[in-house]
Amino acid sequence: MNITRRSLFTLALVLLLTFSVFAAGQTEAKASATYKIGVSKLLAHPALDAAEKGLMDHLATTGLSVSYDLQNANGDISTASSIAQKFKSDKVNVAVGIATPSAQALAQVFPVSSGIPVVFSAVTDADEAGLVAANIAGVSDKNPVDEQIKLLIDITGAKRIGNIYASGEANGVVLMEMAKAACQKYGVEFVASAISNSSEVKMAAQSIIDRVDAIYIATDNAVISALASIDDVTTKANKVLFSADPSGVEGLNAMIAWGFDYYSIGVETGKVIERVLKGEQAGSVGTVYITDPTKFELWFNLDTAKKLGYTIPQSLQDGAAVLIKDGKKISQ
Repeated sequence: MNITRRSLFTLALVLLLTFSVFAAGQTEAKASATYKIGVSKLLAHPALDAAEKGLMDHLATTGLSVSYDLQNANGDISTASSIAQKFKSDKVNVAVGIATPSAQALAQVFPVSSGIPVVFSAVTDADEAGLVAANIAGVSDKNPVDEQIKLLIDITGAKRIGNIYASGEANGVVLMEMAKAACQKYGVEFVASAISNSSEVKMAAQSIIDRVDAIYIATDNAVISALASIDDVTTKANKVLFSADPSGVEGLNAMIAWGFDYYSIGVETGKVIERVLKGEQAGSVGTVYITDPTKFELWFNLDTAKKLGYTIPQSLQDGAAVLIKDGKKISQ
């Protein structure tokens, strides 16, 4: 009987140790697993490129082992859908959409039942875009449009403000409506021109330039990617250009730029991906809004202001991140 008890005790001990080693091995394997992340970017331009870099830089600090499949839809919705299907075939662990159309394409291919989290970046209004579900989370780039329009009016005294927007992109329509509401609030005429793709942007600018005092451009991807062509039109017409995306104005004559640092948008997106990979449900994370003023940048081109006859108050200059003066970029 003693031998039997001793044998049973020894067997139990061996099984316990074996299980412990197995469990430890499983935990270690899980911790060292490489997560496959598919990143679908609507198109290449400074803001979205910065967001892409920001999310990757953040994840590099987390200790998580990740690999990337970086895809660019080149502004084409059907290509964005094909990229989403590719990610499905490749069995990615997380599907990331940078800009609204890319995120929408991923959401269609990866419903809640797929079990694959979809993380969006640089989406203005997730509700309007239909990007609300138990497997969807992300970071909004909703700009303070009202404050931007007010700043433009305060500096220029503009009575008629033009806006170019993509009528087929939810992000563009939402921002246009916000700009329209702000103009109505401040008693300013709002002149809008709709486009369907980036190739139409310059013609749209030319069609309204003689009817406005200034043009306000929001973070509408199809439009902002052609900002240089709008800048060319406003420069030749001696009109003010305000961009809500500072990342794309360097080297241009845009007088004012005020908006997000999109690298910070990317970093925050990386934080959302990290939370999801560590087990948090995407739906419980939801949409993250950035309110930290240090994540915004204000630029003034003093050379353009001087040429057009405007004076930027010193108090605003002191609070700007960048000034362009005598052809030189001054970072503050």
